[in-house]
Amino acid sequence: MPIGALLAAVAVLGLLAVALVGVATWRDPRRLIRAEFLRERLAAGFAAHEATIEGIRWCWVERAAATDDAATLLLIHGYTGGKENWYRLSARLGRRYRLVLPDLPGWGDSERTQGADYGFAAQAARVAAFIDRIGGPVVLVGHSMGGGIAALAAARHPQRVSALVLLDAAGVEFAENAFGLEVLEGGNPFAVADAATLERYFATVFHDARARPPLPWPGSWAYTAWRRREAAFEQAVLDRIGRSDERFLPWQEAGDIRQPTLLVWGAYDRVIDPGAMERYAQRIPHARRHLLTESGHMTLMEQPGEVADAIVSLLEPDVA
Repeated sequence: MPIGALLAAVAVLGLLAVALVGVATWRDPRRLIRAEFLRERLAAGFAAHEATIEGIRWCWVERAAATDDAATLLLIHGYTGGKENWYRLSARLGRRYRLVLPDLPGWGDSERTQGADYGFAAQAARVAAFIDRIGGPVVLVGHSMGGGIAALAAARHPQRVSALVLLDAAGVEFAENAFGLEVLEGGNPFAVADAATLERYFATVFHDARARPPLPWPGSWAYTAWRRREAAFEQAVLDRIGRSDERFLPWQEAGDIRQPTLLVWGAYDRVIDPGAMERYAQRIPHARRHLLTESGHMTLMEQPGEVADAIVSLLEPDVA
């Protein structure tokens, strides 16, 4: 074959491959996001795991500690989040603890069942079963929705939870703000459908714009397309945790929490007003409190070093 014809054939095959990748990404925009998540996981030194627990497929990542006797930290993500939200904090904790980062059932790579309950109580029961699978007791760390789930799991399953860390935790009544009012009116302030709502989402959860995850095109397009497809599920979960009769259940049962507890909040949290930290403290009077003066709702990503230090201080008070 003449060299010109060969080069032309190679070019055509290359264009065809690009087109096929483009079509596959359009059909499942999360493919592009998964590729980035894989890069982040490998860079952070986490191994991927999967198991069916009480009929539900869980996906999680895990990193061993430097010593066999180290505590296990189980980190539970928030609403619209995933296990990847914890990588910055994990970097600050290093190999001090065994770290287990799952996608909650219904979210990320874990199994979603049509019509299932993904509220606080149902997820807390699933987390308890997950702890049995990975081996407990664990230090349970929860952010936002995950904080409400963690609080309820600690209250209802104390033998499985040795200590509790709540970051900007949901499941508690707080002072009226724009986010809460929109939720009560039936909306979803976290919804992402286009560039404008993506910007609104990031502006709502981050106080420090420099802490936002980088999302250049086509990542921004893929993320927006994926979140648009998640809209119905997100709305159903928000209806359950934000407007149902269990929306304050974690706080109502927090009085049963006896484990060492740390409450961490961002001073500029526009999702769950910082006053909610004191509301939780009323139910858990022995809890330590730590207000982060440069954070909004995403404390785990905005000030991961200070969060890590506060966790170490709770678990190893002699080190501080």
